Formats: sequence, structure tokens, C-alpha cells
Amino acid sequence: MTRSIATLLIATLAALGSAAPAPAANEPRAALEEALSHDGLQKIKIKGIDLAYARPGASLAGYNKIIIDPIEVSFRKDWDPKRAGSRAKLSTQERENIRSGVARIVEEEFTKTLEKGAPYKVVKDAGADVLRLQIGITDLYVNAPDTMSPGRTRTYTLSAGEMTLVGELIDSESGQVISRFIDRREARNTGTMQLTNSVVNAQEARTIAAAWARILRNRLDAAHAAKGP
Repeated sequence: MTRSIATLLIATLAALGSAAPAPAANEPRAALEEALSHDGLQKIKIKGIDLAYARPGASLAGYNKIIIDPIEVSFRKDWDPKRAGSRAKLSTQERENIRSGVARIVEEEFTKTLEKGAPYKVVKDAGADVLRLQIGITDLYVNAPDTMSPGRTRTYTLSAGEMTLVGELIDSESGQVISRFIDRREARNTGTMQLTNSVVNAQEARTIAAAWARILRNRLDAAHAAKGP
């Protein structure tokens, strides 16, 4: 995702107040859709993704390798981070640990899912058969950030939190954007209060990231299957 598009998308999401597309037309939604389609991409439907756009005629069939660019993570604007069971705010380092931890989890889940059973491989260098995946996590909201400090209080919540994926699929050689997408996911909500800590938070993030990764893997598989031998 080019820096200008990433900035525009995140700014538009902030104006919306939520990454989930609103059912009624409004200026923020129109700005979001314009940002997603500004360079000729057309809206498509992908099961499990809120909004997706693709370049007409483009195919993923020619890609067997994927570059995963460094993943940027930003918190939701109204997140007021306090240590679980405490009124003390998280330190700058603690916030950074959460950001880097989520980025690592997302990268690990995409790598694991894409490489499972071949034929895809995550690589570092561009090439004719290499797809560049540029993704960012925005609107990250952690309901009970747990620093694992001694004597911490048990905290119970309905959900661990939520986060939004913003991303692009790009031809690694030409730099042409093939697809652009955005999707908001919330951690599981059982309807009852449940213990929330760093282990639960990490597992919920993995579950969400793995779901996004499977969607990409399925799109790649379908494109290769359509191409045939």
C-alpha cells in the first residue's frame, strides 16, 4: 500500500468512527470508496471481506511467491489504554510492545497459511511470479491490555477487542496495484464475561489474522485452479 493511500484510508476510517461499511450512503463512506477505487479498481465481492476492489482483468494465477512488507499497526483514536485492573495508563513502551506483538502475529499467520502444503513461498525479493502483500492494522482496540505484571488483577470482558485490516496486493515488478481491501473483525463474543489476559489477547489476534490469511490463500488457490495445468 503506497504511503499516500494508506494515510488516506486510515484518515477516512477515523472520520467514519468504525471500519465497518455503513449501510447508508454518507460522505465518509464515499471518501473511503473513492480511496479504494481512485486508480481504476472496481468493487468486487469477497466472502468475509467488508470492502474489496480489483483491477479489471487482473489475475493472481501467475504468482507463486509472496513478499510480506513490514506491517504497521495503529490504535483506535478513542482507545484510552490503562493496565488491566488498574487506573494507571500504559507506558509508551507497553503500547509499542502491543503494536509490535500484533504485527508479528499477523505476519506469522499469513506466512504459515500461505506456505502450508505449497505451492506458495514467502520471499524477500521481487520477481515475475512474486506478489507483494502490503497490509496494515488500524483501529486496534484492546479491551483489557495485560502487561503480565506481578499481582495483576483478574479482568473479565465480553470480547478481547477488535482490529481492522487495510491492504493491497501489488505486482512486485511493475508496482501495479491488483487489489485493495479493508475488513473489520472483532474477537469472539460468547455473550458472557470471560477472563481476558495477554494469552487470550494474543490467541484472539491469531484467530483473526489466520482468517484473513485463509481468504488470501483461497483466492490464490482459486486463481491457480482456474488457470489449469
